[in-house]
Amino acid sequence: MTFSKEFLDKVIDSIRYIDCTEVEKIIDILIEVRPKGRLFVIGSGGGAGHASHAVCDFRKLCGIDALSLDNLSFLTAVTNDDGWPLTTLSWLKTSRFNSNDCLFVISVGGGTLGVSQNLVNAVRFAKSEGAKVVGIVGRDGGITRQMADATILIQTKGYVTPITESVQAIIWHLLVSDQRLAINKTKW
Repeated sequence: MTFSKEFLDKVIDSIRYIDCTEVEKIIDILIEVRPKGRLFVIGSGGGAGHASHAVCDFRKLCGIDALSLDNLSFLTAVTNDDGWPLTTLSWLKTSRFNSNDCLFVISVGGGTLGVSQNLVNAVRFAKSEGAKVVGIVGRDGGITRQMADATILIQTKGYVTPITESVQAIIWHLLVSDQRLAINKTKW
């Protein structure tokens, strides 16, 4: 078997294990948030790249007031002055994040005390504000899976980061394509 075949088979297996009940829960939450709240999409590394792209899609296709932390000057200023663990929390507080809003985590690990403490702090803050938290995560889902209202767990057997990040893009594209959320059509 070639590496290409092995890798793609693992991606297909990961997709087969997605819990569609959780997908439906996320759609219901996003429908609830759209008229009165904002969607804050967060991640680190590849998850941050996904967050920025997903925000574009949620805004353009679904008419959801979505935001991501992609202001490099703000991010590095907070990191420099207060440390990486407080970056996302500081952004949420400055944005007046509240119970009408939703935090959407896109992360391979979901945030743990050892990795992605910025996500841990954001999830805890969002829950303390009475906001909904959703996520698309890998591995064991971390704090996101423990505390979220709905979480899609990407299960992998090897190549954890590349497969999780690949499937995350498929899932958020599924969300923005769902006829209950999509109010605008894609050009292609």
